[in-house]
Amino acid sequence: MRMPAAPDRSRLRVLVVEDDETIGRHLETGLRGHDYAPTWCRTGASALTEAARAPYDVLLLDLGLPDMDGLDVARQLRARLPDLLIVVLTARTDDIDIIAGLDAGADDYLVKPFSLTVLLARLRAHLRRHAVAAPAREPVRLGDLVVDIPARRCALHGVDVPLRAKEFDLLAVLAERVGQAVSRETLMAEVWDENWFGSTKTLDVTMASLRRRLTESAQASEQPTRLPGITTLRGHGYRLERQPDPQG
Repeated sequence: MRMPAAPDRSRLRVLVVEDDETIGRHLETGLRGHDYAPTWCRTGASALTEAARAPYDVLLLDLGLPDMDGLDVARQLRARLPDLLIVVLTARTDDIDIIAGLDAGADDYLVKPFSLTVLLARLRAHLRRHAVAAPAREPVRLGDLVVDIPARRCALHGVDVPLRAKEFDLLAVLAERVGQAVSRETLMAEVWDENWFGSTKTLDVTMASLRRRLTESAQASEQPTRLPGITTLRGHGYRLERQPDPQG
């Protein structure tokens, strides 16, 4: 079987937002040396301006910026660029800070200090998933929810549900195994990184956000809506139910 081609990184533009001179220069040099096209900004304001000027594929974002909170930068760029891959770079090690970054729209995070090798591996894992073409398959219909995995579309009564990239990826993995128990390890490996290490709170935050967005879309609909239930299996993972949630 022919393997999918690796993503062409020479075309991938990376916006680095880091005020530390040493770290910023190291990232810029390292990324360019591995065929990415980095642009380095030292403030949040300059990053927002640069992102409006040119298209970017990846955002590497320090949270501790001199002019504004990095979380605000993440929120603004996530709202403006839903397909942008956002990786937060943070010296904050408390779970609450990491959760805040993920809830602001980040796809991944790295705690400083980190090695360039680990960062590059994380980028390859994320970009490889986006590069692999999904095989043709029928949309998954669950109550009034339709999950079209090849089209990366989730809709209620024909109206798109605005999901972030990782929220859709999480729903897609569950939809491919509807009715089956899916472990936390499987979800972390398929949605994030097979070599993931550290806290899995990113999964819990993304699941909570996914449930919230589905519920909000159902409440905004003018029609009675049947949503599938997502059951939490304590100590194991989650299961997307075949039958609509009676509370949906």
